[in-house]
Amino acid sequence: MSRTAERAGRYVRQPSGYRAFIPSPLPPDPPVQFDPLLQTLLSRADQALGRLDGAAQLLPNPDLFVAMYVQWESVLSSQIEGTQSTLEDLLEFQLDPTGAGSSRDVEEVVNHVAAMNYGLQRLRELPLSLRLIREIHRELMRGVRGSERTPGEFRTSQNWIGAAGASLSQATFVPPPPGEMWEAMSNLESFLHADAPLPPLVRCGLAHAQFETIHPFLDGNGRVGRLLITFLLVHEGVLHRPLLYLSHYFKQYRAEYYDRLNAVRDGDWEDWLRFFLRGVAEVAEQATSTARAIITLREAHRRVIQESGGLATTGLRLLDVMFEHPIANARLAQEKLGAKSFDTAANALERLVALDLLEETTGGRRNRRYRYGPYLALFAEGSEATGDDTPAQTTEAET
Repeated sequence: MSRTAERAGRYVRQPSGYRAFIPSPLPPDPPVQFDPLLQTLLSRADQALGRLDGAAQLLPNPDLFVAMYVQWESVLSSQIEGTQSTLEDLLEFQLDPTGAGSSRDVEEVVNHVAAMNYGLQRLRELPLSLRLIREIHRELMRGVRGSERTPGEFRTSQNWIGAAGASLSQATFVPPPPGEMWEAMSNLESFLHADAPLPPLVRCGLAHAQFETIHPFLDGNGRVGRLLITFLLVHEGVLHRPLLYLSHYFKQYRAEYYDRLNAVRDGDWEDWLRFFLRGVAEVAEQATSTARAIITLREAHRRVIQESGGLATTGLRLLDVMFEHPIANARLAQEKLGAKSFDTAANALERLVALDLLEETTGGRRNRRYRYGPYLALFAEGSEATGDDTPAQTTEAET
């Protein structure tokens, strides 16, 4: 095998007969070739991220919108792994975990939100490290499907990737055995902290592909690998707020995503990076458009409330509550507004319904629920569940 073909690693036959992939340390050797197309895509992605970061600064309360983006990403990332829950399912579950919309799928998405928020908080205290990656995995898998597969711990047995029910001998890809996996993860951690002369986005793309190749957990590798992208962008200072999420792009181009990752294992880092940088640019541009649309929507609806008179002050405050909780009830509104009575909050919600800003979705007189449709529509694209799944199979076979 040529040196170029081995730049990402090599397949090694194991004692029981199967071949596992042993990744080479990053950065690639020979180095990444920055041809004109790769340079152009890198420039476009850098500029798109700069515009996104600038647009985020104009949001009236960026933290509220970051929370919504985190939830949206959690839904999309979980859907890639086969969950059926949508963004509205998640929001309804958060409003009432015991309601009819509750399911194990929604609980997985809730865990994803918790893992994202946990990781962002811990990044203020810890460097991006193997310890932090294991902690994030523990939060992600707590009490849901796969929770029996040692949450928060790297695997001690061989896993593999293939069609549902495929055996190890039928696998499409076999990651490194446990011993080599630990060494590969240690090398990845060193790369994350090395002063390698590489652009941050290229480092991020290399690290994501390497993590997916190593596949260090028995379950949840795809979700943790996608979370790693966001944490790296924040850790590198590329984004001040976590507003870039690639799950929509990976879901939209799922087949190409896996093809490009597989090609990396044959030494083709450049095609993977072109795909990755194109995704960063496209998603950043879409997120910038969404941020601007949020600003426009908020200004338009504030004008409607101000011109209506009546409960204008309470209405404006309630509007901001709906940007944080676009599905709400009077009890939640009362809590967030600090209203003295339930009726005050209920009347404010009905006032926004009368102004065609909200819709009441239950049709009942009790336990009424309100939906901020125009805002949710900005996040609707790509948030419908697809139901496709490509699980990693696992075994306790000797390696």
